[in-house]
Amino acid sequence: MADDVTLSVSEAIALAKTALMRVGMAEPAATALAQATVEAETAGKRAVGFAHLTDYLRSLVDGRIAGKAEPLLTSPVPSILKCDAMGGVAQHGFSIAREELVSKAKTFGIAVFTACNSYTTGELGWYAASLASDGLVAIAATNSHAVLAGAGSRSPVYGTNPLAFAAPLEGNDILLIDQSSSATALVNVRDAAARGAGIPDSWAIDQDGQPTTDPFAAMQGALIAFGGSRGANIALMVEVLAAGLTGGNWSLDAADFQAGETSPGVGLFVLALSPQLFADHFSTRLSEQAGRLSADYNVHVPGLDRMKRQRAAESAGIRLPRQLFDSISSFRRN
Repeated sequence: MADDVTLSVSEAIALAKTALMRVGMAEPAATALAQATVEAETAGKRAVGFAHLTDYLRSLVDGRIAGKAEPLLTSPVPSILKCDAMGGVAQHGFSIAREELVSKAKTFGIAVFTACNSYTTGELGWYAASLASDGLVAIAATNSHAVLAGAGSRSPVYGTNPLAFAAPLEGNDILLIDQSSSATALVNVRDAAARGAGIPDSWAIDQDGQPTTDPFAAMQGALIAFGGSRGANIALMVEVLAAGLTGGNWSLDAADFQAGETSPGVGLFVLALSPQLFADHFSTRLSEQAGRLSADYNVHVPGLDRMKRQRAAESAGIRLPRQLFDSISSFRRN
C-alpha cells in the first residue's frame, strides 16, 4: 500500500532496537528483543511482531518491564539451565543461554531451559525454531495473565498458554507448530477491536458466560479453549510446565501486561532434544515423511513457509503500516 513504509531487515532491527534503548532498555536486551521481533514479522506472525513491540515500549515507559534487568542464570545440574529474568524480558535470557543450551542438548541428548519473572515471551515459535535451526527438536511452553476460561468455568483462569514444537528437516527448513490453547490468540481479539470488526462467536464469552461476537465484550469476559475441555486441559498442562516448573506466576496471579506498573512475572519452559542420539537419519526421514504428507495427502506441514517468508523479506524488505511505523518512531524521539 502507498501509505506503508518499507524497511530492510537491518533497518527494521535498528528501528526496534533504537526505540527500545531510547525508553530505557539495556543494549543486550534490546538487541535480543529487536531480533526476535523482526523474525516474527518476517515469518508472517505480525500480531507478535512490530504490533506487539508497542506493548513492550509502553511497558518500559510505565515500569512493567525492568529495562536494565540482567538475567540471573544458574545450572543446578548439567542438563538444566534456569533463568530469572528479574522483571526483564525472556528473549534476553534465552539469547544469553542459547549456545550453552544447544551444547548441553547435544552432549546429554536432552536439556531444559526455564525462565521466570519475565514480561510476555513474544512469539513462542521463535524459541523452538532457533533450536531447530541447530539440529535440535524443541518444545516450548509459556503462560500469561488469565484470559482463558477453564473447563466448566465462565471466568478466565489461564493465559492463552501457547505450545510450540519444532524439528529440523534437511537443508535449512524446519517443521514448526506454534498455537495457543485458546480458539484464537488475544492479540487477534485486540486487533478486531481496534478495527471495529466483529469476531466469530466461537472465540470468546462475555461476562455472563455467553458466546459473543463483540471483541470488547470478549475482553471483559474470557477466551474459549479450542476443542472445549480438551483444549482447556492442554492449557492446564502448559500452565504446569510454564509456571509450575519454572517458578513463574500462575496466570491467575500474573499482572496484565498492558496495565499497571507490575511485571506479569510469567514463565517459559523450553525442552531441547538431540534427535541424532535417538534415531538415525532423523532429519532425512522427517523430510521424506513431510514430503509424503504434503504431496500424496495434501497435508499442510506448518513451518515450511517460515524460511521462504524470511528469505523473501531479505530481498523485498519489511512493510509496516505508516501509523505503526510512526508510533514506534515516536519512542525514538522521547
